[in-house]
Amino acid sequence: MHDVVDLLLLGAVQLLTCRTGEQGPKRSKYLSDVGLVVNGAVAVSKGRIFAVGTREEVEERIGAATVERTIDAGGRVVLPGWVDPHTHAVFTNYRSDEYESRILGDSYLEIEKRGGGIKRTVRGVRETDEEQLLELSRRRILRMLEYGVTTIEIKSGYGLDLINELKMLRVISRLGEETPLDVVSTFMGAHQKPEEHSSGETYVRLVVDEMIPAVAREGLAEFIDVFCEKGVFSIGETREILEAGKRHGFGLKLHADEITSLGGAELAVDLGATSAEHLIKVSPLGVRKLGQSQTIAVLLPCTSLGLASSRFAPARDLIEAGAIVALATDFNPGSAPSGSMPLAVAIACSQMGMTPAEAICAGTINAAYAIGREGEVGSIEVGKKADLVIYDVEDYREIPARAGINLSAVVFKGGETVWEREGFREKSEVGI
Repeated sequence: MHDVVDLLLLGAVQLLTCRTGEQGPKRSKYLSDVGLVVNGAVAVSKGRIFAVGTREEVEERIGAATVERTIDAGGRVVLPGWVDPHTHAVFTNYRSDEYESRILGDSYLEIEKRGGGIKRTVRGVRETDEEQLLELSRRRILRMLEYGVTTIEIKSGYGLDLINELKMLRVISRLGEETPLDVVSTFMGAHQKPEEHSSGETYVRLVVDEMIPAVAREGLAEFIDVFCEKGVFSIGETREILEAGKRHGFGLKLHADEITSLGGAELAVDLGATSAEHLIKVSPLGVRKLGQSQTIAVLLPCTSLGLASSRFAPARDLIEAGAIVALATDFNPGSAPSGSMPLAVAIACSQMGMTPAEAICAGTINAAYAIGREGEVGSIEVGKKADLVIYDVEDYREIPARAGINLSAVVFKGGETVWEREGFREKSEVGI
């Protein structure tokens, strides 16, 4: 029994625990099980969840313990903090002119060929010093926190040489130290082949022989990712880079089958990768292999929106095949310039056929599995970090249904209030 409860959260009309128990990541029919508790409550001690359940169950569990702080959700919905398992949040300027170009008919690869896209952002990052890059990125992810994101993965990949990739990775590390969010770092030197390398093979050698060992020595990343795509990195090059990363202890990720069906999903499964990400053009074989594996399908609905495309990843096919489906924003300066997980959830529901319950589980507990944080975050379970969000709604389905509005009211990280919407109770429609 704990003598002191640091936070007692009461009054959740719907408490979505997204708990998994012993079943592991949510797949197939279990993806829609949000672990709903009516009139829910959560007790927190030393930043960890000490008790969760109905108000009566939690009050019985804490007994005569001293309660330092009580917060009444006032009949609102409480969720786990969102986990965003795929972002490129460290960059300089947005490329909004390219958004207009795509609307007018230019493709992603056409924009790349004329020096736009990733290569353009690389030029900006190389010209920006570490402190400025840190401050820009800090402000961005703190805005994501306001939407209820409490854990985030950030990829490098806008440096494309050893000096600037290490600079980006240091910024990512510092964001984890200097903001309330948990930050997971992924090395993505193989995001594009830089302009100075006319021979793609010379750049692959640089990534394998110099960059991967240096990143490993510095301890600046947990995962390695490769953009496996026609005209970027081939299946053979991707395999070589990822196998080198695996030898140096990195977990494996792939940007797979985004623009063309290249077999990236199949390669991800064959290599035992943690995740295959994008999957807009995944093949039927790739769907089947993901359904039979532990490799997580990370889907990025905001990217299709940002590309002015009507083509989305086949979420329903993947769910029905038994794949572990997660959602992320792909927040980046070009194809997905939004860090809103509620927007990603809304698009997944309206355009990809996911139910609100499935999408919420995909953006919390399954997303946590996609970055190896399932034991710490992603669900409201005893022993986990008390990362909680009060939403100013009376039904969790309002979150995707009312897309475009930030409905988060209070965000807790480790049981501490890290953001609160000023005056939300006076302006609220809840309980009227």
